[in-house]
This record gives sequence, C-alpha cells and structure tokens, in this order.
Amino acid sequence: MSDFVIPPPPQAAVPVQGGGLFPVRRIFCVGRNYAAHTSEMGGDPTREEPFFFTKPADAVLTAGADLPYPPATEDLHHEMELVVAIGRGGAEIVPEAALGHVWGYAAGLDMTRRDLQARAKKEGKPWDMGKGFDHAAPIGAIAPAARVGHPARGRIVLNVNGAPRQDADLAQMIWSVPEIIAYLSRLVSLAPGDLIFSGTPEGVAAVRRGDLLEGEIAGVGVVRTRIVS
Repeated sequence: MSDFVIPPPPQAAVPVQGGGLFPVRRIFCVGRNYAAHTSEMGGDPTREEPFFFTKPADAVLTAGADLPYPPATEDLHHEMELVVAIGRGGAEIVPEAALGHVWGYAAGLDMTRRDLQARAKKEGKPWDMGKGFDHAAPIGAIAPAARVGHPARGRIVLNVNGAPRQDADLAQMIWSVPEIIAYLSRLVSLAPGDLIFSGTPEGVAAVRRGDLLEGEIAGVGVVRTRIVS
C-alpha cells in the first residue's frame, strides 16, 4: 500500500531509437551557445561563462505529438537544439571524462514565449514562465551513444512548413558537450535521467498556429511537431 497522500504523477519519459523509454529526471538548458545566435539576441558572442535555465521534466513532448499554442503569449519562438541524455551521474566531472556520463543524444526544440521572457528580462525578474510552460520541450527519440558515438560536428537544421529557418553545424557551439557537462556538474550533481539542451544556432523566429516544425541533426535523429490551437 502506497504512503502517498495523492496518486504520484506519471514518470516523464522519451522513446529510445530501437525500443524502450528513457526516464526524464530534470531538464537543463544552456543559453547562448552559438555565437551568431548570441549576437542575434543582443548578447556578446565571446566565450563568456555558460549559464543555464530549466524546464519541468513533464514539459517533454514526444512521438511527433501536436503542440498546443500556449496561453499568455503572442510571440512563440522555436529553438532547435542537440539534447544530451545523461546515463551516469556525478559532480565535479572533468571535461576529459564527461562523455562517459552520456547515454545518448536527441534532436529537440526549446520552445520559448519570447514576449514573456523579454518582459521579465527588462524588469529584472526570473523568466521561468517564458521557458518552462506545458509542452515546451518537444524531443525526438533518443539515439544511444553506443550506436551513434558522440557528435561534435554535423548539420543541425529546422524547417517550418518545409522552408528552412535554422541551418548550422554542431561544431559552431561555443561550449562543447564535454565542457557543458563539466561546468554544469560543478553547480549541481548530475544524475541518470537528466537531459541537457545544448543551445540553439541563429534563425530563431516566431511560429503560428498550424505551422509544422521539422528538425534534424545529422547522425542523431529528428524532431517533429505541429502548432495547434
């Protein structure tokens, strides 16, 4: 008999290529990790220290499901990203050992209520509600690193209604995946089930109801969702 006073929520999970589910514990996101996008957002594209924000674990949207246009915004943006799935936890991880903590990779979208985020930034307030809303993290099936390796380069692209919006290479990341893991593990202890969205290249823009978003990362996989009312 359970000691929970209410039924526990279902475990958030992401399908794995070839079968099975990857349980999601936490979602960390890296801000401004491509120089062109940093400039696009009005930031300094030099190699400043990385910073992070989070999304709820149950913000994952999987299997190509539709994304309901979220409330309280008129400026919903896409951000195409490589997602890192952590399979072995640790703290104070050195970059040279970081890839040994990775279980796999996926293509994902960091959806953003840009108007809410911009307003919060201007007022010096947290911008959680710009990033952490329901269904804010569409993600494709996770590819095991044991099969695809650890991609440090390769095309990352997002099409909206068949037209290109974002088109770059993973090699353009300011902070590499091992460096991201090492830095983040000095702030929190990473654990199996953590996901890390590694930042987006230039070309972020608004989407509207009815738009079809289709992203792909070479050698990793795809992510797909349609914005619906």
